[in-house]
Amino acid sequence: MLISLSRLGRQRRYWAALVLGGLALEGAALYYQYALDEWPCALCIHVRIWVAAFILLGVAGLFATGSTVASRVLHGLNLVVMLGLAERSYQVLAVERGWSFGDCAMDLGMPAWFALDKWIPWLFEVQTTCGYSPFIAFGVTMAELLLVISVLLAIMAAGIFATSWLRDY
Repeated sequence: MLISLSRLGRQRRYWAALVLGGLALEGAALYYQYALDEWPCALCIHVRIWVAAFILLGVAGLFATGSTVASRVLHGLNLVVMLGLAERSYQVLAVERGWSFGDCAMDLGMPAWFALDKWIPWLFEVQTTCGYSPFIAFGVTMAELLLVISVLLAIMAAGIFATSWLRDY
């Protein structure tokens, strides 16, 4: 198992799968936003930012499979991104379920030098307050599914990062 994870982390198909998976998540979010009129809240936009980050890391990883050092750095960064994604996903579900009460206003909360909501408003603009996520299928909400996906991605990223330090087999 460890050897398989180590080998997977050195292949372009892993990074390509991250890019494609991230694009699928962003595409689904945009479909719900524009086709189904399910407007995103600040926490949802934070999730989109984390997903965009792992898409960019995936693109970088496609070009770094030949360098062990670059690959390890990218795997470490990917682990950080996946943990951030899991934390934001948990917050979305916690607010939806009433486990957490926080200030979730119409402001993205990003500094002026990182104004994604101004630069790319069709993707990163907050359009509603937090507290609700739509149902996907079988009574499962978007927040629930997102938490499961993000935790699985974080576990996989942790395993691949850890095995990236193994000797080549």
